[in-house]
Amino acid sequence: MADLRTWLDEVNRLGQLMNVNDAHWNLELSTLTELINERSKTRPAIVFDKIKEYPAGHRVAVNLLSSLQRLALTMGMDPKLAPFDFVQQWRKRVKSIQPIEPRLVKSAPLFENVQKGDDIDLFKFPVPKWHELDGGRYIGTDDLVVTRDPEEKWVNVGTYRIMIHGRDHMGLHMSPGKHGRVHRDKSHADGKPLPIAVSFGHHPINFLVASTDVPYRVNEYAYAGGITGQPHDIVAGPLTGLPIPADSEIAIEGEVAPNDFMPEGPFGEWTGYYASNQPAVPVIRVKAVYHRNDPILCGFPLLKPSSGDNLHFSLMLSALIWNSLDEAGVPDVQAVWSHPSGGRFMTVLAIKQRYPGHARQAAMIASQCRSGAYLGRYVIVVDEDIDITNTEEVIWAISSRSDPVDSIEILRRCWSGPLDPRIPVGEKGFNSRAIIDATRPYEWRDKFPKSSGHSRELKDKVAGDWQGFLNDKVGGR
Repeated sequence: MADLRTWLDEVNRLGQLMNVNDAHWNLELSTLTELINERSKTRPAIVFDKIKEYPAGHRVAVNLLSSLQRLALTMGMDPKLAPFDFVQQWRKRVKSIQPIEPRLVKSAPLFENVQKGDDIDLFKFPVPKWHELDGGRYIGTDDLVVTRDPEEKWVNVGTYRIMIHGRDHMGLHMSPGKHGRVHRDKSHADGKPLPIAVSFGHHPINFLVASTDVPYRVNEYAYAGGITGQPHDIVAGPLTGLPIPADSEIAIEGEVAPNDFMPEGPFGEWTGYYASNQPAVPVIRVKAVYHRNDPILCGFPLLKPSSGDNLHFSLMLSALIWNSLDEAGVPDVQAVWSHPSGGRFMTVLAIKQRYPGHARQAAMIASQCRSGAYLGRYVIVVDEDIDITNTEEVIWAISSRSDPVDSIEILRRCWSGPLDPRIPVGEKGFNSRAIIDATRPYEWRDKFPKSSGHSRELKDKVAGDWQGFLNDKVGGR
């Protein structure tokens, strides 16, 4: 199994790796990331080195999965795939993934450096302060939090945010219902501390799997192996026995004791807001720190969704919602797009209308299926002639094909969560949904005014005939 460093070499060969030296960990590193994303079409993977106040070689890697090409590379797919080709392939693959159990190895470069007791100092790593109003430095944004169910003994690997409180202790934020939170609650109900291991640098496939929905009780390492088609190497933590990726750059072992809480945050989340500040969260007491020589800390800056650093969530969620529509028997769904700028809050569907109520049916299911229900806000349905990845075309469809009185449905008391910025603190948990039917009215769709734009077929033909000119003069697509 390739490690993070091999993956970065492959990304470099794709021409999508940027190296930046001499940035400061305090806001400058993350601000540069946002500026680069705003100005670059490819949103390159970035490795920061020679970070101010830290020795050369102690690096931070960000933006790892912010392009379709790098996402496909990570998942063993063709980096040349177009967005909807990727979504279509992932739709098929996700239905047939056969987990491959990880392979336990005895040693790993992770143990080149070991600190315990008074030698532990989490500040030896160039942990960024990511956002201007953050309450501290967050070492855990692209992390793997490893826990074991104290009753059933199965292992969960999840991504939860972690803030450094001091040299040997950190705040762990886990939302209710998450598997790691269930493990913690079970241990604490018995009055026992929860053993924990956390990796802070690893091959991106691990973060991809840990931060998405994996079937209940399926080991995330095994699921990642099923995606890549080969077993992933793990090592047993010397103190906890918990499995840690053998390719990990930085990892810790420790425990979360009952009734051990400290204030946490605020922290700018993926919604683009500070919407889930906690007066107190459980504390990880660190018992050991391990790291490779010249370690690489992985970071997920969690910028505003419009920055594009969550593209991988959008593409994979689009495939899962589309599959749910298929499983519900909704015919002729042409495309599904969980809009990157909308995060989970906006989903756009394109359908070929077949019967009265088809558009409403598709929208209702997309808004309430497992993958689309959490933190949804708007579901927009358009006809098959609309390119739903083109925001201007979607707005044109809403503006010209919908009528507010007849085209909008409201669903109340739907599934929300603590990160929803629009819901007041005392009311979090529920929100509403708007279904916007921006299709031609079914009853007179054939009489609806014809579009004056060129058909997609004609544009594809002309683009093919003029490909060299377009690529040279306007950059192509």
